[in-house]
Amino acid sequence: MSCLHNFNLYKLVKTFLKTLFIKYKSVIKFILTFLLVYVSFSVIYKLYLDASESSIFYPDYMTHLVSRQSEVLLSAFGYDAQMIPHPEEPSMKLIVNGTYVARVIEGCNSISVIILFMSFIIAFSGKLKTTFFYILSGSVLIYVVNLIRIVIISIGLYRYPEQQEIMHTVVFPGIIYGMVFLLWIFWVNRFSKLKKKDA
Repeated sequence: MSCLHNFNLYKLVKTFLKTLFIKYKSVIKFILTFLLVYVSFSVIYKLYLDASESSIFYPDYMTHLVSRQSEVLLSAFGYDAQMIPHPEEPSMKLIVNGTYVARVIEGCNSISVIILFMSFIIAFSGKLKTTFFYILSGSVLIYVVNLIRIVIISIGLYRYPEQQEIMHTVVFPGIIYGMVFLLWIFWVNRFSKLKKKDA
């Protein structure tokens, strides 16, 4: 009797799980694809960072590039900007008109945000060509907005140093993550296969 009861319970659980899987197949597929892509790109990025430790571009090529481009943009706005390697940590010191205002660290180079963006788009993929060009254009847009964000926060920190906390922890993360969220929403509503299936 006990074995029969266990067998019936097993069949009931199996049927229940199968029903759940069928019902939420697209959600499960999205989560697994997102995690797989995100972890894969993150591991590759970590390997890149480890390989960059001995690079002539301090602290790594992308952070160095973003620092130099931010310096050029600040100069274009009429500020005397300098980016110099930080002597105590892997970052670049940003000096505006002789005042040390901020440091550009690896997290400021927008690559982590681009990986997050790409993972979501691939998990909600549409046609291959459309997906590729959306990822490419979205990544370039995120990179450019991030540069503008660094320039604006640098000017803000120079002019209003007392507002550092709210600018750095609320306003400027809101800009970059808000834009990524809007890109996601636009993708799901216009291009993803999920939209077509549910229509």
